[in-house]
Amino acid sequence: MHSDDKDPPVIESPLSQYLTHHGVKVKVDIYGDEEGRWILEVVDAQRTSHVWDEHSETDHLALKEAIRALEEETVDFIDRPGGSGVLH
Repeated sequence: MHSDDKDPPVIESPLSQYLTHHGVKVKVDIYGDEEGRWILEVVDAQRTSHVWDEHSETDHLALKEAIRALEEETVDFIDRPGGSGVLH
């Protein structure tokens, strides 16, 4: 299947990074969308992707939300039985 439509380029924020809170390490990815807003994705040690439905006005606000979630909802990102607990 061939399409002449081009996908918009993916813009990754320089604020994407690894964060650790109470021994729980996650990878925070922040991407620009086609409307100039920012998509937040947090990947835990099990490589489970948590993507926010609401997009942020700025990449700084997306990072702030990731930090808030990790601090207030740490249990959502904790290692599950059978997991390696290592995030590369």
